[in-house]
Amino acid sequence: MNKRKSIVILVLILAIAVLAGFFVFPGAFGNKFLPWKLGLDLVGGAHLIYEIDTSQILENDRESVVEGLRDVIERRVNLFGVSEPQVFTAQSGNSDRLIVELAGIKDVSLAIQEIGATPFLLFAEVVNFPNDLTGTTTLTQDNFIPTELTGRYVIGAALTFDNITSQSQVNLSFNDEGAELFEKITEANIGKPLAVFLDNQLITAPIVQAKISGGQAQITGNFTLNEARALVSRFNAGALPAPIKLIGQQTVGASLGEDSLSQTIFAGTIGTILIILFMIVYYRGFGFFAAIALIIYILLTLLIFKLLSITFTLAGIAGIILSIGMAVDANILIFERTKEEIKKGVAKLPAVEEGFKRAWLSIRDSNITTIMTSVILYYITTGFVRGFALALLIGVVISMFSAITVTRTMLRVFTKNL
Repeated sequence: MNKRKSIVILVLILAIAVLAGFFVFPGAFGNKFLPWKLGLDLVGGAHLIYEIDTSQILENDRESVVEGLRDVIERRVNLFGVSEPQVFTAQSGNSDRLIVELAGIKDVSLAIQEIGATPFLLFAEVVNFPNDLTGTTTLTQDNFIPTELTGRYVIGAALTFDNITSQSQVNLSFNDEGAELFEKITEANIGKPLAVFLDNQLITAPIVQAKISGGQAQITGNFTLNEARALVSRFNAGALPAPIKLIGQQTVGASLGEDSLSQTIFAGTIGTILIILFMIVYYRGFGFFAAIALIIYILLTLLIFKLLSITFTLAGIAGIILSIGMAVDANILIFERTKEEIKKGVAKLPAVEEGFKRAWLSIRDSNITTIMTSVILYYITTGFVRGFALALLIGVVISMFSAITVTRTMLRVFTKNL
């Protein structure tokens, strides 16, 4: 009965492995509907470094402002439709920096232009209101008094239309702090214009009709549709907690990424083949089953990466290759324990069971420490290191399955032939 159960489990495992092979193999049916996601270092793209100006931010608010900025830029970057864009923060001395990685993007200059020198949005009260407000008016002139209300307090803007006239208008939303500031400012400026500047350029100066509470404002006027859309874009562009400045740019060519991928796959293939040959030569029958388990492990790992749409990077591939070594290490522990039992005169099948039982504690402890390290790396690091940690974590979990379940099941079924 136990052998029948093992045969059923083995057939199921082999069926899943075969399906996984068709699914992950280049050009197979699955690839047409679920392509691989490749990182910046494999498909090329742009690596942009921005410096965050936190000089006007209170120290207590610094962390939340930086994270808020990261979220805003990440939403903006996602509009490019690139493969798994990476946006994260870092520190260099006392300077806060924002790192933007755009994999697969072809027009880097367009990306920089859209992310911007990141315009700074500012609301200003108007004194001695001039007859003609143009975009050339700057904050240095005496008729504008800057307020505390900036893009930091703006959630965003949206284009809407009047229900009666269908006239284009702009809806503006503020966070809680911004709502309070905006309420005070509008109360003090009823009947007067409130100027809005983007990078010291006046973009609009609507007349305040009444005190506005609740953090929702509406800008109306004789806007054309294009004018209203442009105004919405400008508000959203300036809705940032702090201004940022591009200080570094690195472009990774697609051909370089393809070469790196080819070299990595070649190295991983050669390494896997050498491991398989070593296991077969040294452990003979045991090694043959370990080799099959290793191939199944690789197929299952790639299947998980593809199903979960995890982005492949060179660091991630390195994590998988490292976990291959750990999968073999588990088999070696099991086989050595089994050989010790056979030398004692124990029959092969009981020796296999005892070998697994005695090796399990060492396998469990070594893998748990690796899993803990991977989890820590994943949560406290960013970028490629985080990708490495995730790949290693997935690889180790699947390697435990392949070593304990797959290899053990095959040995239970074919032990008499060893």
